[in-house]
Parts: sequence; C-alpha cells; structure tokens
Amino acid sequence: MVTRDQDITRMVNRILTRVRFRQLRMLIAVGEHRSLLQAAKELNVSQPAATNMIKDLEAEFGVSLIHRSNKGAVPTNHGEVLIKNAKLIVARVSATIQELDDLSGGGSGRVAVGALPAASSQVLPMAIEKTLEKRPNVTIKVVEGTNEVLLPALRSGEIDMILGRLPTQTYHEELEQIKLFREQVVAVVRKGHPLAQHSKLKIEELMQFGWILPPAEAIIRPELNKLFQDHGDLRPTSVVESFSYLTNRRLLLKTDLVALLPAHVAAFDLTEGYLKRVDIALDIGTIFVGISIRKERALSPAARFFLDVLQDVSKDV
Repeated sequence: MVTRDQDITRMVNRILTRVRFRQLRMLIAVGEHRSLLQAAKELNVSQPAATNMIKDLEAEFGVSLIHRSNKGAVPTNHGEVLIKNAKLIVARVSATIQELDDLSGGGSGRVAVGALPAASSQVLPMAIEKTLEKRPNVTIKVVEGTNEVLLPALRSGEIDMILGRLPTQTYHEELEQIKLFREQVVAVVRKGHPLAQHSKLKIEELMQFGWILPPAEAIIRPELNKLFQDHGDLRPTSVVESFSYLTNRRLLLKTDLVALLPAHVAAFDLTEGYLKRVDIALDIGTIFVGISIRKERALSPAARFFLDVLQDVSKDV
C-alpha cells in the first residue's frame, strides 16, 4: 500500500526533474502583472507559449494556478503559494550566483541589508565600517525603505535581514527578531530656538510650533498619536511628516519646527551643538531597535558575520 508520504516523495522527485526555472519565472511574472500578455513580453515569449508554461505547471502540481477573469489573470490560492516559494527559489539562485561571482573576483561574500530610517544614521554605518576593516572584500548592499517594502523583500529572500524598529505583529510566525537596544525618543530644536533655554516644559507649551513627525505608517507613530490624545487630543500648529533625516535636519536648522526623533539618530548634531534637546518628559511606550531575519533560512557566512558585528556595535549605542 502506497502511503501519503510516498506519494509526496514521488511528486517531489518528478517536479525536481521536470519543472524548469523559466516556468517558475513565468508564473511570478503573471502574478506581478496579472496578465499573461505582459508576462510573456517580460520573458520575451509569445502569449501561447506563456499559456502553455502555466498549463504545464498546473499539470505537474495537479492544481489550478491561474484564474482568468475580467480582472485579468489572477493567481488562485494555490498559485499564490507557489509564487511565494518560487520567488524564494529564484532569489536564492541569484544570491548564490552573486556570491560565486564575488568569490571568483577575489571577494568574500555579499550581504543585503534592509534599513529602516531609524537605523541608518548611526548603527548601520558603524557596522559597515567595522565589517570592512576585517573583511574588506565583502560586498554590502543597503536597501532603505519602510516595513511595507522591506518585509516582503525579506520574505522573498531579496534581502538577508532588516535593521530598524522591530514590528510588533507582522509575520511573527516567519521571522526571528533580535533586540539590539531600546529606542529613546527625544524632542529636538535648533540652537537658539525659543524653547532651547527653557527647562521642565509641558507638551502644551510645544503646540504653538510646527512639528516634524514620522509618517503614519511608521511603527512609532501610534505611540505619538496616543501621546497627543492623552493630553486632550492636542494638535501642533502644523505637521511635516518625513522619514528623511537630511530633510528634517535642514528644516530644524532653518525654522522653529520641533522634531520627535530617536536619540541615536540625532546624536551627532546634539553632541556638536547644532541641535538642542527640549527638556520635556515624553511618555512613550517601549520600542526596540533590532534585526529581523527569516527563521527557516540559513544566513550566508558573510551575512552571519555582519549580523554578529551589528550586535557588537549596538552595545555602544
């Protein structure tokens, strides 16, 4: 009697022998474009050839992968599962080729790091500097963005890790989170600002000035909204929403805006005296900066080394 496990083993062996990367790339392209015609153009094949690739995949896996409707070629639930895992396969092949190329050229590996804005100003440059001191031939790719962009890239294998504020609910079953340090949020203004010389200020006294705040999608924004609500639903006179520290710094130096920033992001400008910390107690919940990696994916030697360096340099933050 043939068991279920034996059936699955036979299916795996058959698929490993017969399914081609080009077919998987076609399925990924259909999922992205929601169109067989556009997917065929991307892979430079005819639409009938694209249709046959999808049909062959459906025959091999024994399930329907694409449903045609007035919305285009829409992946079924089975199709979404296969697309997700096909992206991982393609990403790992791409990463392997890059590592082999780096090694052939005298390099010693490659690391792709997703960086949230709060992490890129101090911790990340320190880690890159220390890594290159010890492994000068490592290639380090930095991809900046929000969690909405970086988490899917981490899941698909396009990046090795994400450095920044740790998400509290997203993809917990898939991610391992490594805490580095607790983030302290401070209110800062320019040198010479009307608030710079005052002590023990109340948040109400800051409301006459415009504020620079993280955008609504930032992990910390709900905590800031709660801070305002707890003080009678206060509202600054104006609000600039920005992740860009270069933009925020320029605005702070040239205006009377008040910015809420992680202390480690503004550390250099505070130490050098370009910016001043406002003397106010901010009741904001605990938020950690850390690293997110995929649970089931083994890091390359270069990525593992970089992860160790990140943990080491974070002890000084």
